[in-house]
Amino acid sequence: MQDYEIYGAAATPLIIGLVELFKRMGFPAKYTPVLSLVLGILAAAIYIAPGEPKRFIFHGITLGLSASGLYSGVKHMVREIRSTPADPPEKPDPPK
Repeated sequence: MQDYEIYGAAATPLIIGLVELFKRMGFPAKYTPVLSLVLGILAAAIYIAPGEPKRFIFHGITLGLSASGLYSGVKHMVREIRSTPADPPEKPDPPK
């Protein structure tokens, strides 16, 4: 039986938080996916696989894309929920 580890799962929300911090400090929003990738690679180089470039680049890209996708998905879901009325409008009675 093989053991599987989820490398850096805790780094994903940390990357999301750092990207949000950078955005609030004036970082252009259109470059945030690139920033997520860079932060993911840095996190992997320091935490997951120091000294193993192939491995930390792969895991860093995975972390960066995960953080970017998770943020984007949640943002769009929240936007959709907020735009949906709480109570659907009542349907008129059918003509008799």
